Amino acid sequence: MSAIHPVIQSEPRWVPELFRALGDARDHAAAVSLLLSRRIPVFPCVPGGKRPLTPHGFKDASTNVADVAAWWTRWPDANIAIPTGARSGVDVVDVDVHTAGSGFAAFEHARQADLITGWSWLVRTPSGGVHAYFPVDARREQRSWQVAAKHIDFRGEGGYIVVPPSAVADSDGVGGVYKSIAVAENHEPKPVDADALRSFLAPSKTLARPQGRPPVGTSPERLARWVASLTEGGRNAGLYWAANRMRDEGHDADATATLLVPAAGEAGLDGRESLRTIQSAYRAAPITPSAPARQLQAAEGLGL
Repeated sequence: MSAIHPVIQSEPRWVPELFRALGDARDHAAAVSLLLSRRIPVFPCVPGGKRPLTPHGFKDASTNVADVAAWWTRWPDANIAIPTGARSGVDVVDVDVHTAGSGFAAFEHARQADLITGWSWLVRTPSGGVHAYFPVDARREQRSWQVAAKHIDFRGEGGYIVVPPSAVADSDGVGGVYKSIAVAENHEPKPVDADALRSFLAPSKTLARPQGRPPVGTSPERLARWVASLTEGGRNAGLYWAANRMRDEGHDADATATLLVPAAGEAGLDGRESLRTIQSAYRAAPITPSAPARQLQAAEGLGL
């Protein structure tokens, strides 16, 4: 295995040149050097797996060349992992494919709703799924979550991912290499709204009785006053619930946005974020097409 000798770059960390270079990396040491050169912390996982080899997992991730070189000297075949969120500068939407089902149907539905169109890098996972990389949202922390019913995970704060050219065999016994399949060229990468995406994928969880919600049939003006009173931790969920109430009572999306976006602003939500949440409420619908058909459409839509 070649030695780890990064040349530290002062440019932005995640750039198209890095994605392409990682896709072409000849071995793990070369990939580790590339990541360190962009000040992206790394840590080792077991060869052929995703379990961290360090005592505290992603919390041990480091950009210190001596520490990292020592890890890969001790475990030369270790897989490469990075923490997601602010430390690395990327969040990742993980589309799972396994015997229990495929996340491509939900992924395509979210793409049509314009919730995941700002990806910067797409990586094919060994199971046939996809890791969609997004720049972090510097304005807020976005925690990791799972929507198991839709086979979609979000890896943000408190999470980590294995990166190319690592290789794993998953729980279904399917093995393979993480491969770069697309780099953003025709659109400007932008952060994913993880709350809006989760609300879109699992609306029943969001609609599970926000605290102090007004009764069904409440006037739009009173609904707006309630949204304006929401506090941190329940603002996005409450806005989504209120938008659903407006939709169910026959108000169109423009009228709902005109009323609720300013109210959400009083509660401290960003206007663009609020608009995306309202739009996701209007676009949400049961995902009925078969997974294979949707998987094909998702692949076509993303250029896979």
